Amino acid sequence: MKILIVSDTHGRHETLMMVLRKEEPVDMLIHCGDTEGGEDWIRQHTRCLSVPIVKGNNDFFCRLPAELELDAEGKHIFITHGHGYGVSMGTERLVEEALSRKADIVMYGHTHRPMIEREGDLWVINPGSLSFPRQDGREPTYIILTLVEGKDPDFRLCRI
Repeated sequence: MKILIVSDTHGRHETLMMVLRKEEPVDMLIHCGDTEGGEDWIRQHTRCLSVPIVKGNNDFFCRLPAELELDAEGKHIFITHGHGYGVSMGTERLVEEALSRKADIVMYGHTHRPMIEREGDLWVINPGSLSFPRQDGREPTYIILTLVEGKDPDFRLCRI
């Protein structure tokens, strides 16, 4: 299963369209929040059937869930934007919550900085931002996750 993970597009879809053209076909697109009203547009312009999207701190007046949990290829995934867990100051609270939910992978956004780290048996993933990156070099980033039942997840951090 090929999963495209993005975050913090903030209503700007041009870069996401470039990424979709480059990476399709994908089985799932996960958006870790801050679409700023773009969730319907994103769902309409992807060819995959599953497009889980969570609400970010800038997603006002939308009906997106603040958090999601899903299972894929034997992995339990917890998705949140992260601002409710203070991720700008560190991921300790987020990791604690993910472990309490028995997650194998936790995905979040908010910081606009990409990260792929392992905390024991838990993968902690942030795809960065496609619109307003904040890490050194300020390159838009996303993650491709390949899941195969019975194997370790394969994460690939991609730059535009």
